[in-house]
Amino acid sequence: MVTLKSSEQIKHIGEACRLTANLLDLLTDFIKAGMTTHEIDRYCYDFITKHGGKPAFLNYMGFPASACISVNEEVIHGIPGPRKIYEGDLVSVDLGINLNGYYSDAARTYIVGKTHKEWEKLVCITHQCLLEGIEGANKPGARIHDISKPIFNLANSHGFGVVRDYCGHGVGLAVHEDPQIPNYVNPLGANMRLRVGMVLAIEPMINLGTKNVRVLDDGWTVVTNDGKPSAHWEHTVAVTENGIEILTLAQ
Repeated sequence: MVTLKSSEQIKHIGEACRLTANLLDLLTDFIKAGMTTHEIDRYCYDFITKHGGKPAFLNYMGFPASACISVNEEVIHGIPGPRKIYEGDLVSVDLGINLNGYYSDAARTYIVGKTHKEWEKLVCITHQCLLEGIEGANKPGARIHDISKPIFNLANSHGFGVVRDYCGHGVGLAVHEDPQIPNYVNPLGANMRLRVGMVLAIEPMINLGTKNVRVLDDGWTVVTNDGKPSAHWEHTVAVTENGIEILTLAQ
């Protein structure tokens, strides 16, 4: 069931979202070749707790870290640990913050130094997919498919694989809420009309190669079947009387 938020609730969710965006901005300069994914996670934990928040993902359904950190062929839900970051890597960081009971969700893929041109293109196109999905949501009378279709069409036009096993979702009063927001159009799926008060996490997960993915033995880390890299961008947005408002923008 979809939970519509009041303007006051959206205000508080927005505070959590801005804090998340500020942290993601800081990671642009923090992430360097030679560090481990655990070091990135520790930086996130320290920032979140210093600013009065709680890492929304820590212990959520048993997840053992504050951030999902996925490198190269890892799509989402990467568990931070001893894996080292190298020049040219793609590092996706997915973050949620619980600030006084209100939740954010956002992700970015960072390019460490210089990388392959096709990898750089993947990151750029995935970001553009996110923006086009948000633009689709901003149309009068928009439905979920108006988000999904432009994301899929743009990625597909460049020959990239659109992950189908995971999707965007509602957020705000919990980490995950209804509705689900796929990054492709499923003719048999729900095509709910967007309503004022919805708060949504829109998150294209786009692969350089195949769309197919699998989960590693740790029970969390999702990787591409062909070992090619993936990119992941995500914003939390609110449906308001004046259209779509992106909440996960830095202050």
